[in-house]
Amino acid sequence: MSDALKHECGIAMIRLLKPLEFYKEKYGSAFYGVNKMYLMMEKQHNRGQDGAGFASIKLDTKPGERYISRVRSIAQQPIQDIFGQINDRVNKELEANPEYKNDVAAQKRNIPYIGEVLLGHVRYGTFGKNSVESVHPFLRQNNWMHRNLIMAGNFNMTNVKELFGNLIDLGQHPKEYTDTITIMEKIGHFLDDAVSKIYKDLKKEGYNKQQASPRIAKRLKVSKILKRAAKNWDGGYAMAGLIGHGDSFVLRDPAGIRPAYYYQDDEIVVVASERPVIQTVFNVKFEDVKELEPGHAIITKKSGQVGIKKILEPLERKACSFERIYFSRGSDAEIYQERKMLGKLLMPKVLEAIDNDTKNTVFSYIPNTAETSFFGMIETAEAFINKTKTSAILNGQRSLSAAKVTEILSERARIEKIAIKDVKLRTFITEDSSRDDLVAHVYDVTYGVIKPTDNLVIIDDSIVRGTTLKMSILKMLDRLNPKKIIVVSSAPQIRYPDCYGIDMARLESLVAFRAALALLKEANKYHIVKEVYNKCIEQTDLDDKNVQNFVKEIYDPFTNEQISDKISELLSDESIKAEVKIIFQPVENLHKACPKHLGDWYFTGNYPTVGGNRVVNRAFINFYEGNNERAY
Repeated sequence: MSDALKHECGIAMIRLLKPLEFYKEKYGSAFYGVNKMYLMMEKQHNRGQDGAGFASIKLDTKPGERYISRVRSIAQQPIQDIFGQINDRVNKELEANPEYKNDVAAQKRNIPYIGEVLLGHVRYGTFGKNSVESVHPFLRQNNWMHRNLIMAGNFNMTNVKELFGNLIDLGQHPKEYTDTITIMEKIGHFLDDAVSKIYKDLKKEGYNKQQASPRIAKRLKVSKILKRAAKNWDGGYAMAGLIGHGDSFVLRDPAGIRPAYYYQDDEIVVVASERPVIQTVFNVKFEDVKELEPGHAIITKKSGQVGIKKILEPLERKACSFERIYFSRGSDAEIYQERKMLGKLLMPKVLEAIDNDTKNTVFSYIPNTAETSFFGMIETAEAFINKTKTSAILNGQRSLSAAKVTEILSERARIEKIAIKDVKLRTFITEDSSRDDLVAHVYDVTYGVIKPTDNLVIIDDSIVRGTTLKMSILKMLDRLNPKKIIVVSSAPQIRYPDCYGIDMARLESLVAFRAALALLKEANKYHIVKEVYNKCIEQTDLDDKNVQNFVKEIYDPFTNEQISDKISELLSDESIKAEVKIIFQPVENLHKACPKHLGDWYFTGNYPTVGGNRVVNRAFINFYEGNNERAY
């Protein structure tokens, strides 16, 4: 993606179902779980580089022994940093106490991080400060083992304000106004309540406090706690939690917006945000890794019993399509084919834009995630060229010379690596002038392969703000002196803000929205903007279920092509000599390519939860009033 987006987070959870001695004997190390967690987090580093965290729980420890370990980092390479810290601590303990080397019980008792229940998280910050205190996993501490709660997730809630108010109504005093703290405290409240009720029952049965503790662990119903806590949540989430005595869970939102996959055998239960992570790290087949169903939780009791429980009634499935276009690793078998299909489905529009002149067209892509869609586009281009070759040979019949036939057969799609990603924009540069200058040099180009008579077709996976296209890519491509530059987006026009995990909170930053405003001005229809604002204001006191997305009316007067053409105009100034055309994927083609992931709200405005309409209206009100606050 040419536009830098902060988005998504990645979760990884491992539950070892055998004693640590088993892993020492079979795999050579009692740190088997820690080693696997490192690999799982590294394989998901694409999902978050603002921070990383790790937590573990030891089962069946004695009073006075530490059983929870946690380490978090916001270093430049946070995953390497936290596992470097873990490695250093472990090595120091083993060097100081060589007798621990082959004594797993002593290792577990005396060395931190080793444990049977492990949780990892990689973070891109979309809400709250980017400090180490904002990095998951979060920890809610208590002297009662059962009331300790460790949480990490890939989520955003649209109704944090309401949930925060609920906590205050319960008599709590949350330490921060963030969705993570709010969610953790909500679960923690019902966890405390459940533990208290079970203890009262046990006391009536004649058990003292010490005797009650292990029985609480057995009787605690995690599914019931989650049902009570999640009742009013509105958002997209894959939420992982560890309870101090050893129960663990991962809960997925009822619309299936955020992804979660799991694998289970007699040695291990593992959950991750992406399927190929589990496949690679544990060397298992595609079909062995299951998708956690929307509204369901995978719950592992301290005893090792594993169950899938329905926590919330599933909604219409609206799994995030951006996961397939860009966020998730393209090594997933299904995602790879879907991205190729996105490229294939764009080719008819590309051929129309170049007047079927493949001889004088060079095809390329924006590194790196658009590469797979590029392969699909080229397969379709080759099929078109082969069809024209066949027609030329059949039409020529016997009049064709051998040389002419050879010439016809030699024609192929002209493929070149044109754009080269040269430097990563550093977030510590905040001045607009410095940032713009740096953006202009994010990409370099390959010189000497484009002729003045050539069209240059270059595919990107999506165009969000258009900043990098305008400031860098188009200017650099124009230096190659092509006749025409055609930028192809494998995603549709991004018209609406996201509120479920992607950092697209402000409408005015979206180039499609700016294009629609420009068209309204040209058509003397800018009064629609005020009308939409008034409609949004009228809805501010309505319940979320009654709110409509009136921002759609900004786009209604125009066709997709009109908005695409205006985007082309906005992103190319008078310094660009070549003709510029931008082509976007139609939404119906997105659905053909990704039939199981129909979450398309940022393209269509059809939000999968009732809170989405409130967020888009608030984003529009903020735009109209010149307010830079987030809409959620």
